[in-house]
Amino acid sequence: MSDPAKTRRHAERIRELVASLVREIKDPRLGMVTITDARITGDLREATVFYTVLGDVTEQSSTAAALESAKGMLRSRVGHALGLRHSPSLTFVLDNVLENVKEIDDLLTQARLKDQEVQRLAAGKKYAGDPDPYKIEDDEDDSERVGAGEDQG
Repeated sequence: MSDPAKTRRHAERIRELVASLVREIKDPRLGMVTITDARITGDLREATVFYTVLGDVTEQSSTAAALESAKGMLRSRVGHALGLRHSPSLTFVLDNVLENVKEIDDLLTQARLKDQEVQRLAAGKKYAGDPDPYKIEDDEDDSERVGAGEDQG
């Protein structure tokens, strides 16, 4: 097991290296790629590289094929640059940021509509019960009880 800080540094370095090396790939199938993240296992043997592609599904699939075909070159260059005994195997995962953004926007819109509905229903309504639900006894009643108790004793 390696140090978690060392693992994070290697993952960040892999992300930077792959992002710079992707520009050198001469495959025409490669689209507008952005490397968003990289993660590496504790034994530094396997790395997962997350990427996004600007375009539709066909451009995403062709970019995935281009990255898969360039995996060997990327692996050897990354391993050499990191100075590791064994080059980490690379796995590329499409990071669907745009779909996640759309889903979050839809959820926020739903929440906003529900809040507006609750505000509309609450307009002009009163709370069910006293305005001050905590009962406060009068000071005069307390002084009468104390005085009565002293007279009897």
